[in-house]
Amino acid sequence: MWERTSSDKLTEVVAKDTTPMSNRLSEAQSLYLRKHAANPIDWRSWTEEALIKAKSEDKPIFLSIGYSSCHWCTVMEGEAFSDPAIAEYMNANFMPLKVDREERPDIDSIYMQALEMMTGQGGWPLNIFLTPGDLIPFFGGTYFPVEPRYNRRGFLQILQLVRRFYDREKGKLQQYTEEISGLLQKSTILPPSEIETLTTEILHRGMETNTKLVANSPQDFGRPRFPTIPYARLALASTRFVDLENNLNGAQICQQRGLDLALGGIYDHVGGGFHRYTVDSTWTVPHFEKMLYDNGLNIEYLANLWSSGYKSPAITRAIAKTVKWLEREMTAPEGYFYASQDADNFTTFEAKEPEEGDFYVWEYADLEKLLSPEELSELKGLFTINAEGNFEGKNVLQRAQDGEFSDNIENILDRLFTVRYGKSSAEIHTFTPAKNNQEAKSLNWDGRIPPVTDTKAIVAWNSLVISGLVRAYGVFKEESYLKLATNAANCILDRHWQENSFYRLNYDGQASVLAQSEDYAFFIKALLDLQVNCLEDNIWLEKALAMQRDFDRKFWSEDEGGYYNNALDAAAELSIKERSYLDNATPAANGIAIANLVRLALLTDNLEYIEKAKLGLQAFSIVLEKSPQACPSLFVALDWYLYGVSVSAKKEELQTLIEGYFPTTVYKIKSDLADDAVGLVCQNMTCLKPAETREELLAQITKSQV
Repeated sequence: MWERTSSDKLTEVVAKDTTPMSNRLSEAQSLYLRKHAANPIDWRSWTEEALIKAKSEDKPIFLSIGYSSCHWCTVMEGEAFSDPAIAEYMNANFMPLKVDREERPDIDSIYMQALEMMTGQGGWPLNIFLTPGDLIPFFGGTYFPVEPRYNRRGFLQILQLVRRFYDREKGKLQQYTEEISGLLQKSTILPPSEIETLTTEILHRGMETNTKLVANSPQDFGRPRFPTIPYARLALASTRFVDLENNLNGAQICQQRGLDLALGGIYDHVGGGFHRYTVDSTWTVPHFEKMLYDNGLNIEYLANLWSSGYKSPAITRAIAKTVKWLEREMTAPEGYFYASQDADNFTTFEAKEPEEGDFYVWEYADLEKLLSPEELSELKGLFTINAEGNFEGKNVLQRAQDGEFSDNIENILDRLFTVRYGKSSAEIHTFTPAKNNQEAKSLNWDGRIPPVTDTKAIVAWNSLVISGLVRAYGVFKEESYLKLATNAANCILDRHWQENSFYRLNYDGQASVLAQSEDYAFFIKALLDLQVNCLEDNIWLEKALAMQRDFDRKFWSEDEGGYYNNALDAAAELSIKERSYLDNATPAANGIAIANLVRLALLTDNLEYIEKAKLGLQAFSIVLEKSPQACPSLFVALDWYLYGVSVSAKKEELQTLIEGYFPTTVYKIKSDLADDAVGLVCQNMTCLKPAETREELLAQITKSQV
């Protein structure tokens, strides 16, 4: 494939070859960008050269942001971005730029915030128009159809209106961009709270607020359901406080969230792994894409829920099958984890466009052919299956109740697995992914044509899976969980740390794009999770300390406290420097980073980390006070700051303790305890009398948590 570098070269190629040509994205590493390589739009990636060219030609920038497994991004690529008339107008009047949000979450964050300011809502694809030079947004939206529909204008009409406004309304344009620029700048400035916020009262208020958000309330009827694990994690931590438990019944809320995940259609009961969300409020029909980050967060939450005392068979099965899916379909030979799998797949090799969810759903007639009447009846007794279906006439499997599956049911589900994959689960240990649509339609699949897998590695997302696997290992002692986690951690250390720089991405072994704050914060957390769940001397702690030093040096805000999204010397072209503190599907970087600081202090007895954690929490004090529903991870960090505990004991004693749920506790091997001592509990720079029995030690730890 070729990459055109100038209009002259393009003219020469057109004269010699009349076949469809690729644009400048054809050689991009990003799968999302390459999906747009055949568009007639002359896309460029976000580079200094493209930004300078837009300014010199006085062309407004059309910035389109999405990701490879985004369904409506795929729809718009096949519709508006493939339309010749739209492309002709776009190329003549705009500088079209494509950004993969998974490569550059910093760019996505700024312009998503701007879109929400302008329209009151956001989403992907994120399509926004910027002034050249200062890169200030002045119009935007999400999905734009080719022709007017869904109460939306056609995309060509929008382009014409935007260009006319840019050319003829310079005064209004300047006034509007100044307003948006001011709002964006203002969003980065957080005044200090007028009250003391680092208190148990503020923590409990935050726990109560966020626990209510996790509950399945009547107001949510008809709305999509997301795992929202950052919120559920804080809610679960709150269940150890009796006063909160009585007011909210938080334990029941957290258990219900676990069952929603383990029983619902959001979970792939045949192949394992969690979809991103369900389009309904009953957790039945998923949006079928599978994102790595969701699966890491869900595993960790479910393992913690189990360790807190809710020992549901559906939860252990969901964890075990999800790990099998990770091992089979999402693990590179080098050990890192792939990023995602699409929601759509081709139904036949001749199909022009993929269909959403076809890989996962079941025709009732096919089930009748595959299973005996007795087997189908037994399956219908456990899953929502009927002739009408629950998704476009087909069936998404959703469990009706918790409980252990019989061997017969597991055998039936494995036969469905065989239909999907062409072989039984016992025969498939690794499943070669389709890396793009061409591979999906050309490789010889034994079963159904699978969705495309985005095989890049993202440090932040890998880290979330490492944390989930390690916590599941600590609870269930399954060695395969630990092996997957340590292989991925070592791969990141080996491949993403190059020439004194840490890189966010890995494309087929090649490091790319400098790491952002979430990559550092999540990976340091993963290393600390390895340390306290595996108890391998201080191997992982030493690596975490080295990574933390680099993180502090490059990202810490000396003036304001907290960590910037980018390194201090990076992304100079961006109009603002953000410090992420708002949670969404994934935790905010600063919440995780500040909790890490407390854990490092507990593990090393270095009080400088506590002081930095305090400065970080104070930097976001107004958010803790005024917007507790927006920042559950900051409240998790505050929980660590107020209730952090270190437990020192012999390794065999700690291995038993790790299985329990003590959410603000770290564990340290101490082999030189007195003969009559079992363990030592320390909190707030004070150590209790050494415990002489396991019961006394457990009582001390439990009391320290409240």
